Amino acid sequence: MKSEMLKNEKIWVFPDGHNPVPESLLNTEKLPAELAGLLHRRGIRDRQELENFIRPKQEHLHSPFLMKDMDRAVERIRIAMDKGEGILVFGDYDVDGTTATALVHKVLSSFHSRLDYYIPDRYKEGYGISLAGIDYAAEIGMSLIIALDCGIKAIDKVEYARSKNIDFIICDHHLPGDILPDAIAVLDPKRKDCPYPFKELSGCGVGYKLMEAFLISCNLETAVLQECLGMLALSIASDIVPVTGENRIFLHHGLNQINRNPSPGIQALLDVGGFKRNENGEYSLKTDRLVFGLGPRINAAGRIGHGKGAVELLLAKNAESAARFAESVDIQNTERKELDKNISQEAITMIESHDERISAFSTVLFHETWHKGVIGIVASRCIEKYHRPTIILTLSDGKLVGSGRSVPGFDLYAALDACSQHLIQFGGHFHAAGLTLLPENLLAFREAFELEVRRKMSAEDLQPRLIVDTEIPPSALNQLFFRWVEAMGPFGPGNMNPVFVIKGLRDSGQSRLLENRNGGHGHIKFSLQHPELIHQGQPYSLEGIGFGMGEHWPLVESGEFFDLAFNLEENIFRERRSIQLMVKEIRPSAY
Repeated sequence: MKSEMLKNEKIWVFPDGHNPVPESLLNTEKLPAELAGLLHRRGIRDRQELENFIRPKQEHLHSPFLMKDMDRAVERIRIAMDKGEGILVFGDYDVDGTTATALVHKVLSSFHSRLDYYIPDRYKEGYGISLAGIDYAAEIGMSLIIALDCGIKAIDKVEYARSKNIDFIICDHHLPGDILPDAIAVLDPKRKDCPYPFKELSGCGVGYKLMEAFLISCNLETAVLQECLGMLALSIASDIVPVTGENRIFLHHGLNQINRNPSPGIQALLDVGGFKRNENGEYSLKTDRLVFGLGPRINAAGRIGHGKGAVELLLAKNAESAARFAESVDIQNTERKELDKNISQEAITMIESHDERISAFSTVLFHETWHKGVIGIVASRCIEKYHRPTIILTLSDGKLVGSGRSVPGFDLYAALDACSQHLIQFGGHFHAAGLTLLPENLLAFREAFELEVRRKMSAEDLQPRLIVDTEIPPSALNQLFFRWVEAMGPFGPGNMNPVFVIKGLRDSGQSRLLENRNGGHGHIKFSLQHPELIHQGQPYSLEGIGFGMGEHWPLVESGEFFDLAFNLEENIFRERRSIQLMVKEIRPSAY
């Protein structure tokens, strides 16, 4: 019998087949035809572009001096150094901000001694440039602040600093408002008047460009900057910026550095995370391990303790001090995970117990005791289950503060802007944002936000989708195919890990249902056969794993044919290499 469509099952979206692939790609030696089409859909038009794509080179990076105000920023730093002025490096408390702070501090400390850094307290000062930070700079005699991953809307704060004879250089990547702060320099590729060709740098990426321009203008060696590529890779992966253009080049080389020669701080993170070197004495981390393995530990410092601990870790000069800092953030991350789990369950219960919330197009939840440090994560958990724009709020200093997350196709920042009459402040970008409002405005904001989502999205838009890159025959899965897929990395937004589909598979009789020790649905260890393989007399089966997919076990064990959507991964067991399907979705064949 055919299995019924499960609740929240995704719509599978296949590529449009009416876009012919250029012969220059189709005729590329050893490039499988299925991947030629996939690469063409990702903007690769000829062999030279393919070469640049699979072998990202730093010489293809843009000159930092193309960025608006870069010359002014560099000149102000040079003056500060020549005069022996104090420089304060000020960064946000998340991964992007702390890596940016560590990077800029590491580079400048090689050439200047009157230097300090400052990370605001998430709970006492909130996001962005703070009066407390400016006062700290004044107290210790600093006359220049370099703000990283924040500041693009800090108009009043920059004026306050000027009243204390402190100048600002702002390095940000968030969307500016109509008026820019009156700083010495405002570096932000998203400025309307900024000609910089690549607009999607992380905050750390903007800091990197500033340091690159500084070193070039002073005729200094760039080796110290190259040592920071691992931190830059962490920022790109963790801040979920597009892995295209310069970000892909940075991430490629940063991953290579982490895998082959990590800094003491990153090495300590790898140690507490339980990562092991391969047979070549190197790590094998890809983007997802930065996002889920290293990034959360750095973030935990700012969420549970203080973001300064993350900078101390990243700047550690030896294994002993790095190990101490890494142990601390690992403990904080364990606490963060427990809070995340408990609050996410509370949020889901609030939705499930309220018919209006279940049928809504958006989710706006508030609880006064929820931990401010994990509400953004909780918003993401709710989206995983309900697939709609979500804002989670808690109480802080008499105000409601919140974090929002979006779904593909919905501009969260624009929606908050449309509801701004109910807010004290907000900031962020298309996919994520933060906001503050008064308690008495919660109901009005919730209603306005729901109306805005309904105005922009239909019920069909809110149905989760699985974007399929291409359907392939089972015979395509060989080591050559896998090596080409691997060369398409690093993956991330804008260059996602390809999703393949094979239709008409069924259990070989060796698939197993595995227990999920964390609760929830179990996992399926797939062992699959296909008529094509049987017809060709090939005895082997396709192996795969589907985490949390136990609800589909009745279909698998029924003996019916089904379709699988999956990513590819290499499995290494006792020095034997094999291709493994990382199953994302399953559905009955002939849908």
